[in-house]
Amino acid sequence: MKEFVTAHAALAGWASEMPDREFLLQPVAGQLHATTFSEADDQARRVASALVGLGMKPGDKVAILAKNSAEWVLADLAIAMAGLVSVPIYPTASADTVAYIIGHSEAKALFVGKLDEPDEIGSAIPDEMPTIAFPYPTTRCRYGWQELIDGAEPIAAPNEPAPDDVMTILYTSGSTGRPKGVVISYRAYAYGCTAALDVVDFGTEDRLLSYLPLAHVTERMALVGPSIYAGARIFFVESLRTFTEDLKAARPTGFGSVPRLWVKFQAGILSKIPPGKLRLLQAIPLVRGLIARRIREGMGFNDCTKFASGSAPISPHTLEWYRKLDINIGEGWGMTETSGLSCANIPFQAKRLGTIGIPLEGTELEISEQGELLIRSPGLFTEYYKQPELTGEAFTDDGFFRTGDKAEWDDECGGYRITGRVKDIFKTAKGKYVVPVPIETQLSANPLLDQVCVLGTGMPAPVAIVVLSDAAQHLPRETVEKSLAATLTDTNEHLESHERLSGMIVVDDEWTTENGLLTPTLKIKRDDLEARYGSIVAKDRIKPVAWESEL
Repeated sequence: MKEFVTAHAALAGWASEMPDREFLLQPVAGQLHATTFSEADDQARRVASALVGLGMKPGDKVAILAKNSAEWVLADLAIAMAGLVSVPIYPTASADTVAYIIGHSEAKALFVGKLDEPDEIGSAIPDEMPTIAFPYPTTRCRYGWQELIDGAEPIAAPNEPAPDDVMTILYTSGSTGRPKGVVISYRAYAYGCTAALDVVDFGTEDRLLSYLPLAHVTERMALVGPSIYAGARIFFVESLRTFTEDLKAARPTGFGSVPRLWVKFQAGILSKIPPGKLRLLQAIPLVRGLIARRIREGMGFNDCTKFASGSAPISPHTLEWYRKLDINIGEGWGMTETSGLSCANIPFQAKRLGTIGIPLEGTELEISEQGELLIRSPGLFTEYYKQPELTGEAFTDDGFFRTGDKAEWDDECGGYRITGRVKDIFKTAKGKYVVPVPIETQLSANPLLDQVCVLGTGMPAPVAIVVLSDAAQHLPRETVEKSLAATLTDTNEHLESHERLSGMIVVDDEWTTENGLLTPTLKIKRDDLEARYGSIVAKDRIKPVAWESEL
């Protein structure tokens, strides 16, 4: 591992070396507001001083509840400068979850930013807790961001932590039960950021867009953190409504997303250029490059050379589709417990398409006899906060963390392939085990499908429940049924007899974070889907493709 350096020390270095260079770029009311390195360092130091003035003691927990913004990053840096421990909370978290995390972490103060339901969330915040509002409309707070900055002098001596001191507690967005508090040290954070930086290769001329939740390890330690160490510019999104405009304004040189959003972007392109016409144009050599360039420009990817996908496996068909547009998406893998990116097909290599590539420097991977991926690295978490038994169960005797992911090594391409989650494997009524993720990946190759989940616990055979894409919504039902039936038949031909799907059910409602069927990182909640659709799945069906409204 490289020499240990904190993120706030890295910021101080850039403030000294490039004081007037733009660092954080935040759109407000359609106008881009830039914060230079020297301004960022000064503001963070003042907020750190203000936190100490509010009575915060070394090791106290300070929570951040907000959508991504320049102030989110500065607050995180200020908390570290003051020797405190940050506790990020997803801005989409329910009031109950917010109250639980504040209580469980014993947070002593809270930063609050842009929220979709500020009034509801406000009820979860203890009245006696010092609250600081970022400079955006939000729930009522005791202090304002600018008030803290104006009323404090920069902290004279920012915290110089030992490598194993606790830097942050990240509460996982798990699909079941209460979130677990994952304790991350300064050493683990620094390793996660700098190891990722070796792979993504950001530099001072790079521009990155931060829009996935900063409360999640990937955005914080695979994009923002490496950007701080590299001196890159970080742009933000004002709102979901302005995403396209903000993306084009940023003109990122690197861009990462999750499978669900890559599919959404694909659907947006196909809504403007029908698939048949696009294939026809791509078949003409002189036109192919022009079409790819225009699509990239329309998406804001004029200058982008690095593309990534993570959080869950993405269909190889989707990756190949983008590749024809000269958008080479490298998959990455990591976990909250590993401080972010741990394995990657970045820089992109075509031979490893559909795999997560190889481990980052300093990271060791093994596959257990049960097929579970095990990892050992300097980026591993310290413990699950206040859960010593769970912590002990998470590690092997020789210090490898049990990831819960099933994986295999592909000798042909030289990369690891994630095949599902250990806990996602279910047993049918026939006593046979089924791994749903590879089946879902095959089904997802059909562009008429937006979301797919294979269920089958205790059933005679698995069943796929699906949500249609926007494109499918405008097609005749007969056309959609024919396409889905063909996909079902083709998928079953490649499966073992006990894995074959008895049918496909098109459900009415999209799965979202708002209705509780997706995690904040857009992963499906299998247990919740099974609970919601179990009675429908169990009904007798005449046709291979059925519709929820008709069952």
